[in-house]
Amino acid sequence: MDRKHCSVKLSAHPSRGLIDEKMVVQVKNAEPFSKLTLYAAHCCEGGYNWESFAHYSSDMTGQVNVSEDPSLGGTYFGVEPMGLLWSLQGVKSNKLGATLRKLDPEIPMKVTISLYSGYQSEGFEDLVPLASVLVERWNIAPGVRIIEIKEDGVNGTLFLPPGPGPFPGIMDLWGYEVGMIKYRAALLGSHGYAALAVNYITPDVTKTTREMVEVDFFEKAFGILQRHPQVLSSRVGIVGLCFGNVIMFKVAAYSNVVKPRCLVCVNGIHMIPPDKTLGEARLYTAQVMRSSVNQETKEIVMRDSLLPVPTDPKLKMDLGRVSCPLLLVAAEDDLGIPSKEAAEDIQAMMQRAGKGDLVKILSYPKAGHILYPPYMPLGNVTVVKGTGVQLWGGEPHPHSCAQEDSWRKTLMFLHKHLCEDVSEN
Repeated sequence: MDRKHCSVKLSAHPSRGLIDEKMVVQVKNAEPFSKLTLYAAHCCEGGYNWESFAHYSSDMTGQVNVSEDPSLGGTYFGVEPMGLLWSLQGVKSNKLGATLRKLDPEIPMKVTISLYSGYQSEGFEDLVPLASVLVERWNIAPGVRIIEIKEDGVNGTLFLPPGPGPFPGIMDLWGYEVGMIKYRAALLGSHGYAALAVNYITPDVTKTTREMVEVDFFEKAFGILQRHPQVLSSRVGIVGLCFGNVIMFKVAAYSNVVKPRCLVCVNGIHMIPPDKTLGEARLYTAQVMRSSVNQETKEIVMRDSLLPVPTDPKLKMDLGRVSCPLLLVAAEDDLGIPSKEAAEDIQAMMQRAGKGDLVKILSYPKAGHILYPPYMPLGNVTVVKGTGVQLWGGEPHPHSCAQEDSWRKTLMFLHKHLCEDVSEN
């Protein structure tokens, strides 16, 4: 490497930040108008490797600013400040269904960004970089306290913001998946909310309906959060994703105990007869997922059993019973469930009940089912135990735009309904 190459500088600011925080990647002291490749590499907690790359041309001063300059090729194109992260792709050796997400919020997502001379597209492991920088992306901010909850049969993790409180509360309900999904609750805790991630599925749960926890479990969890001395008891909302919304709707519409201040539904459905238990509802949703992959032939199997949305009110939960503000986030390319159609039907229900002003829909073309926090790459295929390979839909760039926009507007919605006028509490 010659002296000129040694003087090339690569920086990422901030090098340590929250997962939803933008960073600025810059190159300085390169040859003017030179061809350069930026490459990002990450090994996730599951042991799978991910990479992205982009081609840039330095300006007359030998600089590149990823926030201002366009990528001319690679895993993304154009001016994309966070393109190196949201366009991360699994390497060929990853197994089918491998997804990139945070399992432990206390462990940062570490990404190595490297700079190479020329326009490179493969074989990066055999090339010598001009410069490299390590960045850390966190789901939890410094000072957020983590409290394990084991009370009255409820198992959860509470994330409390720094300071004395009390804070607005959020019960976070992820989809039907074994184990406790904590990273969204950790991020909400980092934004000023006492966020409770609830573990409602344990490894010994089977397909039998009697082993699925029921509404009283979530009533207890909501009450535990409400009664915490650092939580504003009248300012507790619920955020759901996928099957978590079935739970949220069931509790919000039919429980005599839970009275949430607001609800956020991310790609959820209400097409479950209200007299069904949650266990029965889970089996029903598993049977009518829109798409899967035949394990033997690897061919995509598409089903339309959830379309159109049933008109018989007996086949749907009556969300006209909900009396709090409701934000519906719908991905239009959702291959799991008809989330856009469901959102529109829920809005119509609320309008018929004279509560249409309580509902807001955010709808995103070409976005898939699993909307992670901003700048995480698209996860459109997963292996679901007992179901097979599940397709979730979405295209990388519009899906990334949907994640960024919906998260920003979700935080605005939560602030408006949980944080404003807190003096009244």
